[in-house]
Amino acid sequence: MPSYEELGELLDPASTVLLTVECQQGVVGPDSALPELAREARSSGALRNVARLVAAAHETGVQVIHALAERRPDGRGANRNARLFRAAERLPVQQLTGTTAVRVAPPIEVTEEDFVVRRLHGLSPIQGTEVDALLRNLGCRTLIVTGVSANVAVPNAVFDAVNRGYTAVVPADAIAGVPADYTPAVIRNTLALVATITSTDEVLGYFKRPRRRA
Repeated sequence: MPSYEELGELLDPASTVLLTVECQQGVVGPDSALPELAREARSSGALRNVARLVAAAHETGVQVIHALAERRPDGRGANRNARLFRAAERLPVQQLTGTTAVRVAPPIEVTEEDFVVRRLHGLSPIQGTEVDALLRNLGCRTLIVTGVSANVAVPNAVFDAVNRGYTAVVPADAIAGVPADYTPAVIRNTLALVATITSTDEVLGYFKRPRRRA
């Protein structure tokens, strides 16, 4: 874990963006297409911690981007080049454009200042989407990555952020994957090599500390 001073250097509100990954009703909601993942996101406290971080970001002026995955009803433009995509086509709940499945899931709140970026293809919330251009235009240097899943989309986001020159910060208790013991393993053996690993409370503590006036 980084020291308080080290974390403070990274989390300047003017150059920090909070990214939520696939925290949508069809993934982590009660009617999820992936009920095991939804249960883990909720029972572990990860979804609640994402909501806490989003609320604090709104209060402190840190920009929030919600990255959602969806598909057209006709499936055009969607990937079929991996087993994951083909399995998703057969799920009883589809992440279809315009449906409740692709709305940000409670208890996360979305404000008018937030960006909501939707993708129709691929595994990453950054590669091939508007996110990178938005981050650069916002002057982002540090990207806080939260959400699901620790199996696929979250590592993709972290790797893509690092490859593009951003510093990735991952609150370990604000991401989830399946099975439950996989998340700490991927954090320890993979994400910790390329990202700054911290906790929700540590990030909130920095967000809420008094700031010096210029």
